[in-house]
Amino acid sequence: MDVIKVAIADDHQIFRKGVILSLKSFDKISFIMEADNGQDLLDKIPGSMPDVILCDLKMPIKDGIDATKIISKLYPQIRVIILTMYEDERFVGHLMDCGAAGYLLKNTEPAEIQKAILETQRTGFYLNPFVNKVLIKKNYSKQKFNPSLNSEVVISDREKEVLTLTCMEFTAAEIAKKLDISARTVEAIKDRLMERFGVKNSVGLVFFAMKNQLID
Repeated sequence: MDVIKVAIADDHQIFRKGVILSLKSFDKISFIMEADNGQDLLDKIPGSMPDVILCDLKMPIKDGIDATKIISKLYPQIRVIILTMYEDERFVGHLMDCGAAGYLLKNTEPAEIQKAILETQRTGFYLNPFVNKVLIKKNYSKQKFNPSLNSEVVISDREKEVLTLTCMEFTAAEIAKKLDISARTVEAIKDRLMERFGVKNSVGLVFFAMKNQLID
């Protein structure tokens, strides 16, 4: 197999660099382009023509949903793999309908990202168990979803306090002491936020908070 030319679009440079570094050891993959947002990605495609694109969803100027639709129409030979923190079944089904070849979460291990790139280049798509489950449910229910990335996220003052301190890397016990509440209450608030935001852990909370500018 020839070396696969890969592009990555994400508005957080530190995340882009981290993904590139984590996949550096895989000799069948070569990153040839980075983009800050969906429009930047579309502008750069003609000059680089990647085989596979790792694309975030929520980005400024043009988001990953719109970019995927346009790429699927203009460059059907380019495979788009969504790499996002949104663990929301509505996004999975909708993005696959829009032409995405795969859907991965940002806490995915580098080895699986590599596998997704190779499999997508070989067969045209990559379906992990999470995506399979969503598509089966979607086909069974015949539901059509058109999720929005622009919905305002509303959190309470207490949730904002816990989220802010979590982003500052304080433990649940330390947050509890600072806010004069129990550690169990802190964990309950974090669990509620993770369920609402569709993330699995504190790292996901931090990413979501940064993306949606939920903290000062």
